[in-house]
Order: sequence, then C-alpha cells, then structure tokens
Amino acid sequence: MAMIFAKPLMRTCVSFETGFFLLGGHAIYLGPDDIQMGKREETRDFARVLSGYNDIIMARVFAHQVVYVGDGNNIVHSWLLLAVVLPFHFVCACPKGFEPDAHTVEMARGAGISKIEITNSPREAVKGADVVYIDVWASMGQKEEVDYRKQKFQGFTVDETLMEIAGPQAYLMHCLPAERGVEVIDGAIEAPNSIVFPQAENRRLRTECTLRTPSCFTYSVLNSPIAHQ
Repeated sequence: MAMIFAKPLMRTCVSFETGFFLLGGHAIYLGPDDIQMGKREETRDFARVLSGYNDIIMARVFAHQVVYVGDGNNIVHSWLLLAVVLPFHFVCACPKGFEPDAHTVEMARGAGISKIEITNSPREAVKGADVVYIDVWASMGQKEEVDYRKQKFQGFTVDETLMEIAGPQAYLMHCLPAERGVEVIDGAIEAPNSIVFPQAENRRLRTECTLRTPSCFTYSVLNSPIAHQ
C-alpha cells in the first residue's frame, strides 16, 4: 500500500501502517517532499505509476469538499456527525425551510474539526466540490408531501449543467433508490464521474468486513433488541 501524505500526520500514518502490517501487508510512506502532487508531474501520471506498483493507494490531502444538494434530512445529519471526528469541508445546499437541524449544525461547527456551510444556492455550493451527494426529496413517511416538495425544490435537480459548474474533478454520489427526473436526471447519474453504483456495491463489502470482525459482530448482537428480550 502506498500512503500519500500532503502534510505530516503522525496518528494517521502510524494507524494505517500498523493496521496494514497486522493484516499482512507492507505500507510505503510518501510524504510532501516525496511526491509534490501537481508540481513535478501531473497527478494522473504518478497515480498510474503507483497503481502498477501497489495494490492499494491511500491519500491524505488538504481538502475534501463534500456538497450535499437537497433536503436537510438524516443523510445530512450523518455527514455533520462525521464532520465532528473527520476534518473535511461540508456544504449543504437546500431550499429555505428545509435546512438541517440547527442544534446538529452548531454541534458540528463547535467541534472545530471541519468547515461547515449551509446555503440555499446549489449553483454556488457545488463550485470546486470533490463530491456532490444527493438523496430523494421525500423520504419514507413523507410521500404525501411529494408534490409540495417538488414545487419547493425547483432548481435543486442535479443535472449535467450543475455537475459542470462543480468541475471535472467532482464525483456524484447517491445512497439510492433514486427518483430519476426528480432529484437527479439520467445524464448525471449515468455520467462517467458518477460513482453511485460502485457506492451501492461497497455496502456489501463494508458489511462483509463488519461481519468478519468478531468484536464488531459481538457488539452488534449484544446491543440488538433481540438480545434484551
């Protein structure tokens, strides 16, 4: 595994190197002076070279901007909770009146780990995004609000134009199921920079890893409602 660090981070480096060693692998540290991304050569060039030498490439860089477009629902709250423990730039673009819970936003901001922005302009929000993340406008239990929400969410559909504003580096993600033609159009979800379906596939891999870890499985079983019946 090649470990690329744009800045020195002792805990991240040691945890990755130790963890990979315990799994039987060998980790190679590449610091800021070893690579200088985008200076000595283009990132895509050395990425291809490294991929030929390694099974895994891990990169810790300065900025990870995630832009969520849509309803400030439980998905947004999950991103905000993640922002408490992992440093990244999170932007939520939602219509007025559909913002995420104010207490959760302030908690995430108060942690001082990540940069948090809430806006009502999707076009401004997506500029320079690394990831554009979307979800349905009406979640389970809100289906009677579908027509009302479609009216309120006009201008928040993710299409090719919005992804062009985001830039060529931006990936599109959706937790599925998607309502095509509503929160996203075919041209965006089927584009080369859409990783919606690899994202869905990774759920299986994540579950496999969880079930293969006895401590995680034991914790899940012991804390399930069935265990307390």
